Amino acid sequence: MKNNLIKTFILAALLTGGLTSCKKELNREPINTATADNVYSTATGYKQSLAKVYGAYALTGSTGSGSSDLGGIDAGTSDFLRLYWNAQELPTDEAICAWNDVGLHDFHDMNWTSGNTFLNGLYTRCVYQITVANSFIAQSTDDKIAARGFTGADADNIRHYRAEARFLRAFQYWVLMDLFANPPFVDENSPIGKVYPAQISRASLFAYVESELKAIDGSLVAAKANEYGRADQGAEWALLARLYLNAEVYLGSGKGRYTDAATYAAKVIGAGYTLNTNYANLFKADNNLNNPEVILSINYDGVTGQNYGGTTFLINSCLNAALNPAAYGVAGGGWGGNRAVSTLPATTFGDYSGNTDKRAMFAGPKIANDDESTFTDGLAVVKFTNMTSAGVAAPSPNGVFTSTDFPLFRLAEMYLTYSEALLRGGTGTAGSALDAYNKVRARAYGNTNGNVTSVALNDILAERSRELYFEAVRRTDLIRFGQFYGDNYKWPWKGGVAAGRAVESFRTIYPIPAPDLSANPNLKQNQGY
Repeated sequence: MKNNLIKTFILAALLTGGLTSCKKELNREPINTATADNVYSTATGYKQSLAKVYGAYALTGSTGSGSSDLGGIDAGTSDFLRLYWNAQELPTDEAICAWNDVGLHDFHDMNWTSGNTFLNGLYTRCVYQITVANSFIAQSTDDKIAARGFTGADADNIRHYRAEARFLRAFQYWVLMDLFANPPFVDENSPIGKVYPAQISRASLFAYVESELKAIDGSLVAAKANEYGRADQGAEWALLARLYLNAEVYLGSGKGRYTDAATYAAKVIGAGYTLNTNYANLFKADNNLNNPEVILSINYDGVTGQNYGGTTFLINSCLNAALNPAAYGVAGGGWGGNRAVSTLPATTFGDYSGNTDKRAMFAGPKIANDDESTFTDGLAVVKFTNMTSAGVAAPSPNGVFTSTDFPLFRLAEMYLTYSEALLRGGTGTAGSALDAYNKVRARAYGNTNGNVTSVALNDILAERSRELYFEAVRRTDLIRFGQFYGDNYKWPWKGGVAAGRAVESFRTIYPIPAPDLSANPNLKQNQGY
Protein backbone atom coordinates (compact mmCIF):
# COMPACT_ATOMS: atom_id res chain seq x y z
CA MET A 1 0.00 0.00 0.00
CA LYS A 2 1.35 3.41 -0.91
CA ASN A 3 0.76 6.80 0.65
CA ASN A 4 -2.52 8.38 1.70
CA LEU A 5 -2.90 10.29 -1.56
CA ILE A 6 -3.47 7.05 -3.49
CA LYS A 7 -6.13 5.96 -1.01
CA THR A 8 -7.76 9.37 -1.31
CA PHE A 9 -7.82 8.91 -5.11
CA ILE A 10 -9.86 5.74 -4.73
CA LEU A 11 -12.28 7.18 -2.19
CA ALA A 12 -12.72 10.33 -4.27
CA ALA A 13 -13.43 8.31 -7.41
CA LEU A 14 -16.20 6.45 -5.60
CA LEU A 15 -17.68 9.57 -4.01
CA THR A 16 -17.52 11.91 -6.98
CA GLY A 17 -17.53 9.57 -9.96
CA GLY A 18 -20.96 10.83 -11.03
CA LEU A 19 -20.20 14.52 -10.73
CA THR A 20 -18.60 14.86 -14.15
CA SER A 21 -18.57 12.73 -17.25
CA CYS A 22 -17.22 13.00 -20.75
CA LYS A 23 -18.48 11.57 -23.99
CA LYS A 24 -17.47 14.03 -26.72
CA GLU A 25 -17.84 17.52 -25.29
CA LEU A 26 -15.59 19.55 -23.00
CA ASN A 27 -18.52 21.37 -21.40
CA ARG A 28 -21.02 19.13 -19.66
CA GLU A 29 -24.39 19.67 -18.03
CA PRO A 30 -23.90 21.18 -14.55
CA ILE A 31 -24.03 18.89 -11.57
CA ASN A 32 -27.07 19.27 -9.31
CA THR A 33 -26.54 22.31 -7.07
CA ALA A 34 -27.68 20.50 -3.95
CA THR A 35 -25.22 17.68 -4.69
CA ALA A 36 -22.39 20.16 -5.20
CA ASP A 37 -23.22 21.97 -1.98
CA ASN A 38 -23.20 18.66 -0.18
CA VAL A 39 -19.91 17.43 -1.67
CA TYR A 40 -18.17 20.75 -1.05
CA SER A 41 -19.67 21.38 2.38
CA THR A 42 -16.54 20.34 4.27
CA ALA A 43 -12.80 20.82 3.90
CA THR A 44 -12.50 17.04 3.61
CA GLY A 45 -14.98 17.07 0.74
CA TYR A 46 -12.86 19.60 -1.11
CA LYS A 47 -9.73 17.49 -0.70
CA GLN A 48 -11.54 14.37 -1.87
CA SER A 49 -12.80 16.24 -4.92
CA LEU A 50 -9.28 17.48 -5.66
CA ALA A 51 -8.13 13.88 -5.44
CA LYS A 52 -10.63 13.05 -8.19
CA VAL A 53 -8.82 15.57 -10.40
CA TYR A 54 -5.51 13.83 -9.69
CA GLY A 55 -7.14 10.41 -9.89
CA ALA A 56 -8.13 11.02 -13.51
CA TYR A 57 -4.42 10.65 -14.30
CA ALA A 58 -3.95 7.32 -12.53
CA LEU A 59 -7.34 5.61 -12.94
CA THR A 60 -9.47 4.83 -15.97
CA GLY A 61 -12.78 4.82 -14.10
CA SER A 62 -14.44 4.83 -10.69
CA THR A 63 -15.28 1.13 -10.36
CA GLY A 64 -12.03 -0.71 -10.94
CA SER A 65 -9.69 -1.68 -13.77
CA GLY A 66 -12.56 -2.62 -16.08
CA SER A 67 -14.29 0.75 -15.92
CA SER A 68 -13.71 3.79 -18.10
CA ASP A 69 -14.72 7.43 -17.72
CA LEU A 70 -14.60 7.74 -21.50
CA GLY A 71 -17.63 6.75 -23.51
CA GLY A 72 -17.01 4.27 -26.30
CA ILE A 73 -13.36 3.61 -25.40
CA ASP A 74 -12.10 0.35 -23.91
CA ALA A 75 -10.98 0.72 -20.29
CA GLY A 76 -7.64 -0.94 -20.94
CA THR A 77 -6.66 1.69 -23.48
CA SER A 78 -8.33 4.74 -21.93
CA ASP A 79 -5.54 5.46 -19.45
CA PHE A 80 -3.73 8.78 -19.85
CA LEU A 81 -0.14 7.57 -19.53
CA ARG A 82 -0.63 4.55 -21.78
CA LEU A 83 -2.10 6.69 -24.55
CA TYR A 84 0.34 9.56 -24.06
CA TRP A 85 3.32 7.21 -24.00
CA ASN A 86 2.21 5.61 -27.29
CA ALA A 87 1.93 9.01 -28.96
CA GLN A 88 5.27 10.25 -27.61
CA GLU A 89 7.47 7.15 -27.92
CA LEU A 90 6.22 4.87 -30.70
CA PRO A 91 6.81 7.36 -33.58
CA THR A 92 10.45 7.80 -32.54
CA ASP A 93 13.90 6.23 -32.55
CA GLU A 94 13.36 4.79 -29.06
CA ALA A 95 10.36 2.43 -29.12
CA ILE A 96 8.60 0.01 -31.41
CA CYS A 97 5.65 -2.28 -30.65
CA ALA A 98 5.03 -5.86 -31.74
CA TRP A 99 1.27 -5.84 -31.21
CA ASN A 100 -1.01 -5.65 -34.21
CA ASP A 101 -3.91 -3.75 -32.63
CA VAL A 102 -5.66 -1.70 -35.30
CA GLY A 103 -4.03 1.72 -35.42
CA LEU A 104 -1.08 0.92 -33.17
CA HIS A 105 1.49 0.35 -35.95
CA ASP A 106 0.36 3.66 -37.44
CA PHE A 107 2.56 5.44 -34.89
CA HIS A 108 5.92 3.98 -35.87
CA ASP A 109 4.85 3.75 -39.51
CA MET A 110 3.88 7.43 -39.31
CA ASN A 111 0.71 6.99 -41.35
CA TRP A 112 -1.93 7.77 -38.73
CA THR A 113 -5.21 9.42 -39.71
CA SER A 114 -7.92 11.32 -37.89
CA GLY A 115 -9.68 7.98 -37.38
CA ASN A 116 -6.91 6.49 -35.20
CA THR A 117 -8.53 4.98 -32.09
CA PHE A 118 -5.55 5.64 -29.83
CA LEU A 119 -5.35 9.31 -30.79
CA ASN A 120 -9.08 9.66 -30.21
CA GLY A 121 -8.62 8.07 -26.79
CA LEU A 122 -5.77 10.38 -25.82
CA TYR A 123 -7.59 13.48 -27.02
CA THR A 124 -10.75 12.44 -25.18
CA ARG A 125 -8.84 11.63 -21.99
CA CYS A 126 -7.25 15.09 -22.03
CA VAL A 127 -10.67 16.64 -22.58
CA TYR A 128 -12.09 14.63 -19.69
CA GLN A 129 -9.32 15.68 -17.33
CA ILE A 130 -9.83 19.34 -18.25
CA THR A 131 -13.56 18.88 -17.61
CA VAL A 132 -12.93 17.45 -14.15
CA ALA A 133 -10.52 20.28 -13.32
CA ASN A 134 -12.99 22.91 -14.59
CA SER A 135 -15.67 21.51 -12.32
CA PHE A 136 -13.45 21.75 -9.25
CA ILE A 137 -12.17 25.22 -10.16
CA ALA A 138 -15.74 26.51 -10.56
CA GLN A 139 -16.60 25.25 -7.08
CA SER A 140 -13.57 26.76 -5.32
CA THR A 141 -13.79 30.46 -6.12
CA ASP A 142 -13.47 32.96 -3.29
CA ASP A 143 -17.22 33.58 -3.52
CA LYS A 144 -17.96 29.85 -3.14
CA ILE A 145 -15.51 29.54 -0.25
CA ALA A 146 -17.13 32.46 1.58
CA ALA A 147 -20.70 31.34 0.85
CA ARG A 148 -19.96 27.92 2.34
CA GLY A 149 -18.53 29.45 5.49
CA PHE A 150 -14.87 28.52 5.14
CA THR A 151 -12.35 30.76 6.87
CA GLY A 152 -8.79 30.65 8.15
CA ALA A 153 -6.68 27.58 7.37
CA ASP A 154 -9.53 25.74 5.63
CA ALA A 155 -10.08 28.63 3.21
CA ASP A 156 -6.34 28.92 2.55
CA ASN A 157 -6.08 25.19 1.85
CA ILE A 158 -8.98 25.31 -0.61
CA ARG A 159 -7.23 28.15 -2.45
CA HIS A 160 -4.11 25.96 -2.65
CA TYR A 161 -6.25 23.11 -4.02
CA ARG A 162 -7.73 25.43 -6.64
CA ALA A 163 -4.25 26.43 -7.78
CA GLU A 164 -3.32 22.75 -8.10
CA ALA A 165 -6.40 22.07 -10.22
CA ARG A 166 -5.48 25.04 -12.43
CA PHE A 167 -1.98 23.59 -12.82
CA LEU A 168 -3.35 20.18 -13.82
CA ARG A 169 -5.65 21.85 -16.35
CA ALA A 170 -2.74 23.88 -17.73
CA PHE A 171 -0.69 20.70 -18.05
CA GLN A 172 -3.45 19.03 -20.05
CA TYR A 173 -3.81 22.06 -22.31
CA TRP A 174 -0.04 21.94 -22.82
CA VAL A 175 -0.36 18.27 -23.85
CA LEU A 176 -3.13 19.14 -26.32
CA MET A 177 -1.09 22.08 -27.67
CA ASP A 178 2.04 19.96 -28.07
CA LEU A 179 0.28 17.06 -29.79
CA PHE A 180 -2.83 18.47 -31.47
CA ALA A 181 -1.87 22.17 -31.69
CA ASN A 182 -5.36 23.70 -32.08
CA PRO A 183 -7.88 21.97 -29.79
CA PRO A 184 -11.28 23.22 -28.61
CA PHE A 185 -11.13 25.36 -25.49
CA VAL A 186 -13.32 25.87 -22.43
CA ASP A 187 -12.62 26.94 -18.89
CA GLU A 188 -14.71 27.23 -15.72
CA ASN A 189 -16.45 30.34 -17.07
CA SER A 190 -17.57 28.85 -20.38
CA PRO A 191 -21.30 28.32 -21.02
CA ILE A 192 -22.58 24.95 -19.86
CA GLY A 193 -24.81 22.70 -21.94
CA LYS A 194 -25.24 22.05 -25.63
CA VAL A 195 -22.75 24.68 -26.72
CA TYR A 196 -19.98 23.84 -29.18
CA PRO A 197 -16.59 24.91 -27.81
CA ALA A 198 -14.58 27.29 -29.97
CA GLN A 199 -11.23 26.21 -31.37
CA ILE A 200 -8.14 27.95 -29.99
CA SER A 201 -4.98 28.53 -31.99
CA ARG A 202 -1.68 27.10 -30.85
CA ALA A 203 -0.24 30.58 -30.23
CA SER A 204 -3.25 31.64 -28.18
CA LEU A 205 -3.12 28.43 -26.18
CA PHE A 206 0.58 29.02 -25.50
CA ALA A 207 -0.29 32.44 -24.09
CA TYR A 208 -3.10 30.94 -22.00
CA VAL A 209 -0.94 28.20 -20.48
CA GLU A 210 1.83 30.70 -19.77
CA SER A 211 -0.53 33.16 -18.09
CA GLU A 212 -2.27 30.45 -16.03
CA LEU A 213 1.00 29.10 -14.70
CA LYS A 214 2.25 32.55 -13.77
CA ALA A 215 -1.08 33.49 -12.19
CA ILE A 216 -1.05 30.56 -9.77
CA ASP A 217 2.56 30.96 -8.68
CA GLY A 218 1.67 32.75 -5.44
CA SER A 219 -1.16 30.35 -4.61
CA LEU A 220 0.72 27.08 -4.98
CA VAL A 221 2.54 25.50 -2.06
CA ALA A 222 6.28 26.25 -2.09
CA ALA A 223 8.54 23.91 -4.05
CA LYS A 224 9.14 20.60 -2.23
CA ALA A 225 6.61 21.54 0.48
CA ASN A 226 3.50 19.75 -0.82
CA GLU A 227 2.38 16.18 -0.28
CA TYR A 228 4.19 13.73 -2.57
CA GLY A 229 2.47 13.42 -5.94
CA ARG A 230 0.81 16.84 -5.76
CA ALA A 231 1.74 19.96 -7.72
CA ASP A 232 3.68 22.78 -6.11
CA GLN A 233 5.74 25.70 -7.37
CA GLY A 234 8.47 23.31 -8.52
CA ALA A 235 6.04 21.61 -10.91
CA GLU A 236 4.80 24.96 -12.19
CA TRP A 237 8.36 26.17 -12.87
CA ALA A 238 9.25 22.87 -14.57
CA LEU A 239 6.28 23.09 -16.91
CA LEU A 240 7.12 26.71 -17.73
CA ALA A 241 10.71 25.69 -18.51
CA ARG A 242 9.42 22.96 -20.84
CA LEU A 243 6.92 25.34 -22.44
CA TYR A 244 9.56 27.99 -23.11
CA LEU A 245 12.14 25.49 -24.39
CA ASN A 246 9.66 24.48 -27.12
CA ALA A 247 8.33 27.99 -27.79
CA GLU A 248 9.92 28.20 -31.24
CA VAL A 249 8.04 25.04 -32.24
CA TYR A 250 4.74 26.36 -30.94
CA LEU A 251 5.07 30.00 -32.04
CA GLY A 252 7.30 29.85 -35.09
CA SER A 253 10.91 30.34 -36.09
CA GLY A 254 12.59 33.30 -34.44
CA LYS A 255 10.16 33.34 -31.51
CA GLY A 256 12.28 31.35 -29.08
CA ARG A 257 12.08 31.95 -25.33
CA TYR A 258 15.39 30.41 -24.31
CA THR A 259 16.30 32.88 -21.58
CA ASP A 260 12.89 32.22 -20.01
CA ALA A 261 13.50 28.47 -20.28
CA ALA A 262 16.85 28.86 -18.54
CA THR A 263 15.34 31.13 -15.88
CA TYR A 264 12.64 28.67 -14.86
CA ALA A 265 14.91 25.64 -15.07
CA ALA A 266 17.29 27.53 -12.77
CA LYS A 267 14.45 28.19 -10.32
CA VAL A 268 13.86 24.43 -10.08
CA ILE A 269 17.58 23.71 -9.79
CA GLY A 270 17.84 26.18 -6.92
CA ALA A 271 14.77 24.93 -5.06
CA GLY A 272 16.47 22.12 -3.14
CA TYR A 273 15.91 19.10 -5.38
CA THR A 274 18.91 16.79 -5.79
CA LEU A 275 19.72 13.98 -8.20
CA ASN A 276 18.93 10.55 -6.83
CA THR A 277 22.28 8.86 -6.30
CA ASN A 278 20.96 5.62 -7.86
CA TYR A 279 19.37 6.14 -11.29
CA ALA A 280 17.63 2.76 -11.26
CA ASN A 281 15.79 3.58 -8.02
CA LEU A 282 13.90 6.33 -9.85
CA PHE A 283 11.86 3.66 -11.63
CA LYS A 284 11.17 1.08 -8.91
CA ALA A 285 8.04 0.31 -6.93
CA ASP A 286 9.18 2.28 -3.87
CA ASN A 287 10.22 5.35 -5.84
CA ASN A 288 7.84 7.38 -3.70
CA LEU A 289 10.30 7.04 -0.80
CA ASN A 290 13.47 9.06 -0.28
CA ASN A 291 13.33 10.44 -3.81
CA PRO A 292 14.77 13.97 -3.87
CA GLU A 293 14.73 14.24 -7.67
CA VAL A 294 11.12 13.83 -8.75
CA ILE A 295 9.22 17.11 -8.98
CA LEU A 296 5.82 15.65 -9.87
CA SER A 297 4.70 12.09 -10.52
CA ILE A 298 1.62 10.11 -11.46
CA ASN A 299 1.12 7.76 -8.51
CA TYR A 300 0.09 4.13 -8.84
CA ASP A 301 -0.84 1.42 -6.35
CA GLY A 302 -1.16 -2.15 -7.60
CA VAL A 303 -3.38 -3.14 -4.68
CA THR A 304 -5.94 -0.34 -4.43
CA GLY A 305 -5.68 1.50 -7.77
CA GLN A 306 -5.66 -1.18 -10.43
CA ASN A 307 -5.41 -0.11 -14.03
CA TYR A 308 -4.13 -1.81 -17.19
CA GLY A 309 -2.47 1.43 -18.21
CA GLY A 310 0.15 3.44 -16.34
CA THR A 311 3.28 1.64 -15.25
CA THR A 312 1.40 -1.68 -15.27
CA PHE A 313 1.30 -1.24 -19.05
CA LEU A 314 4.82 0.15 -19.28
CA ILE A 315 6.44 -2.68 -17.32
CA ASN A 316 4.43 -5.62 -18.66
CA SER A 317 4.53 -4.48 -22.29
CA CYS A 318 8.33 -4.48 -22.18
CA LEU A 319 8.66 -8.10 -21.00
CA ASN A 320 7.80 -11.58 -22.23
CA ALA A 321 7.87 -14.97 -20.52
CA ALA A 322 11.44 -15.70 -21.63
CA LEU A 323 12.69 -12.67 -19.71
CA ASN A 324 11.34 -14.05 -16.40
CA PRO A 325 8.79 -11.37 -15.45
CA ALA A 326 9.06 -12.41 -11.79
CA ALA A 327 12.54 -10.88 -11.74
CA TYR A 328 10.88 -7.54 -12.48
CA GLY A 329 8.06 -7.91 -9.96
CA VAL A 330 5.29 -9.07 -12.32
CA ALA A 331 5.30 -12.85 -11.94
CA GLY A 332 1.95 -13.16 -13.72
CA GLY A 333 2.74 -10.67 -16.46
CA GLY A 334 4.94 -10.08 -19.48
CA TRP A 335 2.91 -9.10 -22.55
CA GLY A 336 5.66 -8.98 -25.20
CA GLY A 337 4.85 -5.66 -26.84
CA ASN A 338 7.20 -2.68 -26.63
CA ARG A 339 10.96 -2.84 -27.04
CA ALA A 340 13.85 -0.63 -28.11
CA VAL A 341 14.52 0.56 -31.61
CA SER A 342 18.09 -0.59 -32.32
CA THR A 343 19.32 3.01 -32.44
CA LEU A 344 18.73 3.37 -28.69
CA PRO A 345 21.16 0.70 -27.41
CA ALA A 346 23.48 0.57 -30.41
CA THR A 347 23.88 4.27 -31.25
CA THR A 348 22.64 6.38 -28.36
CA PHE A 349 24.38 4.22 -25.76
CA GLY A 350 27.06 2.74 -28.00
CA ASP A 351 28.11 -0.77 -27.02
CA TYR A 352 25.50 -1.10 -24.28
CA SER A 353 26.81 -4.46 -23.03
CA GLY A 354 30.15 -2.99 -22.02
CA ASN A 355 28.98 0.52 -21.29
CA THR A 356 29.72 1.93 -17.86
CA ASP A 357 26.77 4.30 -18.18
CA LYS A 358 24.42 2.85 -15.55
CA ARG A 359 21.34 4.09 -17.41
CA ALA A 360 21.63 1.43 -20.14
CA MET A 361 18.97 -1.05 -19.00
CA PHE A 362 18.32 -3.61 -21.70
CA ALA A 363 17.75 -7.35 -21.91
CA GLY A 364 17.47 -9.91 -24.67
CA PRO A 365 19.66 -11.51 -27.33
CA LYS A 366 19.04 -9.39 -30.42
CA ILE A 367 19.48 -5.67 -31.09
CA ALA A 368 18.22 -5.52 -34.69
CA ASN A 369 14.56 -4.81 -35.50
CA ASP A 370 14.23 -7.06 -38.52
CA ASP A 371 10.48 -7.39 -38.11
CA GLU A 372 8.09 -4.86 -36.57
CA SER A 373 5.75 -7.50 -35.20
CA THR A 374 8.33 -9.75 -33.53
CA PHE A 375 8.98 -8.78 -29.90
CA THR A 376 12.38 -10.49 -29.80
CA ASP A 377 13.58 -8.41 -32.77
CA GLY A 378 15.00 -5.71 -30.55
CA LEU A 379 16.14 -5.47 -26.96
CA ALA A 380 13.69 -5.29 -24.09
CA VAL A 381 13.82 -2.10 -22.03
CA VAL A 382 13.87 -3.05 -18.34
CA LYS A 383 14.19 0.45 -16.91
CA PHE A 384 10.83 0.40 -15.11
CA THR A 385 10.20 -2.49 -12.69
CA ASN A 386 7.80 -3.46 -9.91
CA MET A 387 10.71 -4.39 -7.65
CA THR A 388 11.62 -2.26 -4.65
CA SER A 389 15.10 -0.86 -4.08
CA ALA A 390 15.61 -3.71 -1.60
CA GLY A 391 15.10 -6.27 -4.40
CA VAL A 392 11.62 -7.40 -3.31
CA ALA A 393 8.57 -7.49 -5.55
CA ALA A 394 5.87 -5.00 -4.56
CA PRO A 395 2.48 -6.51 -3.65
CA SER A 396 0.30 -7.28 -6.65
CA PRO A 397 -3.00 -9.21 -6.44
CA ASN A 398 -2.52 -10.94 -9.80
CA GLY A 399 1.20 -10.50 -10.39
CA VAL A 400 0.48 -7.94 -13.12
CA PHE A 401 -0.63 -4.69 -11.47
CA THR A 402 2.26 -2.49 -10.36
CA SER A 403 2.98 0.24 -7.81
CA THR A 404 5.74 2.13 -9.60
CA ASP A 405 5.10 5.86 -9.92
CA PHE A 406 5.79 7.64 -13.21
CA PRO A 407 7.83 10.88 -13.07
CA LEU A 408 6.25 13.66 -15.13
CA PHE A 409 9.04 16.07 -14.17
CA ARG A 410 12.37 15.48 -12.50
CA LEU A 411 15.52 17.45 -11.81
CA ALA A 412 17.74 15.79 -14.44
CA GLU A 413 15.45 17.10 -17.19
CA MET A 414 15.80 20.61 -15.76
CA TYR A 415 19.61 20.40 -15.87
CA LEU A 416 19.46 19.38 -19.52
CA THR A 417 16.82 22.02 -20.26
CA TYR A 418 19.06 24.67 -18.71
CA SER A 419 22.07 23.48 -20.69
CA GLU A 420 20.17 23.42 -23.99
CA ALA A 421 18.57 26.82 -23.39
CA LEU A 422 22.01 28.39 -22.90
CA LEU A 423 23.40 26.70 -25.99
CA ARG A 424 20.47 28.06 -28.00
CA GLY A 425 21.34 31.61 -26.94
CA GLY A 426 19.55 32.08 -23.63
CA THR A 427 21.21 33.55 -20.57
CA GLY A 428 21.08 32.09 -17.10
CA THR A 429 22.28 32.24 -13.51
CA ALA A 430 22.71 28.60 -12.48
CA GLY A 431 26.16 28.02 -13.98
CA SER A 432 27.32 27.03 -17.44
CA ALA A 433 25.74 24.71 -19.98
CA LEU A 434 28.70 22.37 -19.56
CA ASP A 435 28.37 22.24 -15.79
CA ALA A 436 24.66 21.36 -15.94
CA TYR A 437 25.32 18.70 -18.58
CA ASN A 438 28.14 17.11 -16.57
CA LYS A 439 26.04 16.92 -13.41
CA VAL A 440 23.72 14.50 -15.21
CA ARG A 441 26.67 12.57 -16.66
CA ALA A 442 28.36 12.22 -13.28
CA ARG A 443 25.29 10.57 -11.78
CA ALA A 444 25.05 8.23 -14.76
CA TYR A 445 28.63 6.98 -14.39
CA GLY A 446 28.90 7.24 -10.62
CA ASN A 447 31.99 9.43 -10.99
CA THR A 448 33.45 12.06 -13.33
CA ASN A 449 34.78 9.54 -15.87
CA GLY A 450 31.90 10.35 -18.21
CA ASN A 451 32.31 14.11 -17.96
CA VAL A 452 33.26 16.07 -21.06
CA THR A 453 35.16 19.29 -21.68
CA SER A 454 32.75 20.76 -24.22
CA VAL A 455 29.10 20.31 -25.16
CA ALA A 456 27.10 21.07 -28.32
CA LEU A 457 23.39 20.97 -29.11
CA ASN A 458 23.51 17.51 -30.71
CA ASP A 459 25.12 16.24 -27.51
CA ILE A 460 22.07 17.46 -25.62
CA LEU A 461 19.68 15.53 -27.87
CA ALA A 462 21.64 12.30 -27.36
CA GLU A 463 21.98 12.89 -23.63
CA ARG A 464 18.27 13.52 -23.25
CA SER A 465 17.64 10.14 -24.85
CA ARG A 466 20.13 8.40 -22.55
CA GLU A 467 18.62 10.07 -19.50
CA LEU A 468 14.91 10.22 -20.37
CA TYR A 469 14.27 7.29 -22.73
CA PHE A 470 10.83 5.72 -22.38
CA GLU A 471 9.67 8.71 -20.27
CA ALA A 472 7.35 10.10 -22.98
CA VAL A 473 9.40 13.10 -24.11
CA ARG A 474 11.20 11.82 -27.22
CA ARG A 475 8.73 12.93 -29.92
CA THR A 476 8.75 16.48 -28.54
CA ASP A 477 12.56 16.47 -28.41
CA LEU A 478 13.02 15.20 -31.98
CA ILE A 479 10.62 17.83 -33.30
CA ARG A 480 12.46 20.62 -31.48
CA PHE A 481 15.77 19.46 -32.96
CA GLY A 482 14.35 19.13 -36.48
CA GLN A 483 14.99 15.37 -36.51
CA PHE A 484 11.42 14.04 -36.51
CA TYR A 485 10.39 14.47 -40.14
CA GLY A 486 12.27 14.56 -43.44
CA ASP A 487 15.10 12.16 -44.26
CA ASN A 488 18.14 13.66 -42.56
CA TYR A 489 17.67 11.25 -39.67
CA LYS A 490 16.18 7.81 -40.25
CA TRP A 491 15.79 4.85 -37.91
CA PRO A 492 14.52 1.28 -38.44
CA TRP A 493 10.89 1.22 -39.57
CA LYS A 494 10.50 4.99 -39.51
CA GLY A 495 7.59 5.56 -41.86
CA GLY A 496 6.92 1.81 -42.14
CA VAL A 497 10.07 1.03 -44.13
CA ALA A 498 12.71 -1.29 -42.69
CA ALA A 499 15.56 1.14 -43.39
CA GLY A 500 13.47 4.21 -42.57
CA ARG A 501 12.13 6.85 -44.95
CA ALA A 502 11.48 10.55 -45.22
CA VAL A 503 8.32 11.63 -43.39
CA GLU A 504 6.06 14.58 -44.16
CA SER A 505 6.45 17.72 -42.04
CA PHE A 506 2.76 17.88 -41.13
CA ARG A 507 3.30 14.76 -39.00
CA THR A 508 4.76 16.96 -36.26
CA ILE A 509 1.15 17.66 -35.27
CA TYR A 510 -1.53 15.00 -34.81
CA PRO A 511 -4.96 15.40 -36.43
CA ILE A 512 -8.06 16.48 -34.54
CA PRO A 513 -9.91 13.15 -34.14
CA ALA A 514 -12.68 12.60 -36.65
CA PRO A 515 -15.46 12.02 -34.08
CA ASP A 516 -14.95 15.45 -32.49
CA LEU A 517 -14.48 17.11 -35.85
CA SER A 518 -17.85 15.72 -36.94
CA ALA A 519 -19.57 16.65 -33.68
CA ASN A 520 -18.29 20.22 -33.40
CA PRO A 521 -18.77 22.55 -36.40
CA ASN A 522 -16.37 25.08 -34.84
CA LEU A 523 -13.37 22.83 -35.40
CA LYS A 524 -11.08 22.94 -38.43
CA GLN A 525 -8.75 20.03 -39.17
CA ASN A 526 -4.99 20.48 -38.88
CA GLN A 527 -3.10 20.91 -42.14
CA GLY A 528 -2.25 17.72 -44.01
CA TYR A 529 -5.10 15.56 -42.73
